[in-house]
Amino acid sequence: MPYNSGYRYDFYANNQDNQIQPLLLGNKGLWVWSEEPFAFEVQEDKIIISKALGEVKSGHSGSSLAEARKYASEHFFPASGKMPDELLFSKPQYNTWIELTYHQNQADVMKYAQAILDNGFSPGVIMIDDTWQEDYGKWNFHPGRFPNPRQMMDQLHQMGFKVMLWVCPFVSADQTMIVQKLMKDKAFLMQQKADKPTWEKATDPAMINWWNGYSALLDFTNPKAVNWFNEQLDGLVKDFGVDGFKLDAGDMNFYPSDALPMIPSTPNRQCELWAQFGLRFPLNEYRACWKMAGQPLAQRLHDKNHSWEDVQKLIPHMTTEALAGYTFSCPDMIGGGNWTSFLDLKTFNQDIVVRSAQIHALMPMMQFSVAPWRILDVMHLAAVKKAVSIREKYTPVILELAHQSAETGNPIICSMEYYFPKQGFEKVIDQFMLGENILVAPMVNGENSRQVILPKGKWVGDDGKTYKGGKTYSIEVPLDRIPIFALAK
Repeated sequence: MPYNSGYRYDFYANNQDNQIQPLLLGNKGLWVWSEEPFAFEVQEDKIIISKALGEVKSGHSGSSLAEARKYASEHFFPASGKMPDELLFSKPQYNTWIELTYHQNQADVMKYAQAILDNGFSPGVIMIDDTWQEDYGKWNFHPGRFPNPRQMMDQLHQMGFKVMLWVCPFVSADQTMIVQKLMKDKAFLMQQKADKPTWEKATDPAMINWWNGYSALLDFTNPKAVNWFNEQLDGLVKDFGVDGFKLDAGDMNFYPSDALPMIPSTPNRQCELWAQFGLRFPLNEYRACWKMAGQPLAQRLHDKNHSWEDVQKLIPHMTTEALAGYTFSCPDMIGGGNWTSFLDLKTFNQDIVVRSAQIHALMPMMQFSVAPWRILDVMHLAAVKKAVSIREKYTPVILELAHQSAETGNPIICSMEYYFPKQGFEKVIDQFMLGENILVAPMVNGENSRQVILPKGKWVGDDGKTYKGGKTYSIEVPLDRIPIFALAK
């Protein structure tokens, strides 16, 4: 959002690698909601709804985007009163993916953690990514790569980190003992065959093609699957002191229409059931969600490429997430989540890393993966560190807004149109609001100057100057600056 005329979308089985809600909002108070998927098309003077699997409700609340969003939040996805662990907001997060990729191991995890401290960054949440485990579904530390995981966890805790582990709902087909155990309860999506058209008659698990091959997929409409997966997570917490989990996958396209769940359900519903595991752990992270707005779940945008084009998506994607009710969000990994971008240090763009970090700095969460001290020169590393220090200055504001969001559902960051209606800000996508009084206008391209449009009122910039609102200003933005404007009371 906002959509142009001619835009079409179908919510059924299509989360586009991100978090979605069956929600449409208008800047003049319109809201549209359904508990089930539907398709829509935006035309010049109307929205056409089709393929609705449930009742589609619509109406107007007030005459602004904020009033429509508030009504939808209160009636359809009310705030739970809880938020994810404060550490996700108060300190940077560190994900081991780009540095270690498919070679996660105890020695290099400890080197990464120590390098964080040695290079002047504060400890926070560290996420150990895919391949820490022995196999998909065999959720114990790989004994060859992690010879003493309890010792590692204790050391990371002593260094000031909390630790999350990557998990997914897949089980490798060649894990015979696990598959046999789970098949006793038919805990997987089952394969439909001509002579076995129903779940009751099905005898084989469906093999799902995902980004790491072909695997069986747990069916969380089956309570036995839910119980088994909870046991795996609880065992990691009890035996090793794991603090939480990055719950990856769960995307709707992994639940094909010809696979058989225990209880008939849409792929959307399966995605929603996957997200509910995170409610048990204050430290959690998701990238695929359906109808879980208002809940204490940390969301991360789908992996962004290392390009200016994708840097320019961060603000509009994050403000759309906020409108949809996913307020506890992170704009992917700083510099982009594609590990291949950093294999050749002669070809990547250091400015992209800095400007990405600056956008993250005033977002609800900021997450490093590629180690900035490894890839950046002195000037660019200093600019990243300055962005972190600016975040530290605004951390009390971010935490206060996060706590308020947990109680009210209000956004932490949002589009300018949300707080300043009827001033023509509907399509401003390179600035955002932190709360209702702080405007952030970071650089989203390779230039060193930009236009900033200020709403009516008196604004005080990070440069110490006072600006009259209702005007557009041309400002210089050197590499280490994040343009921030506070509304004077």
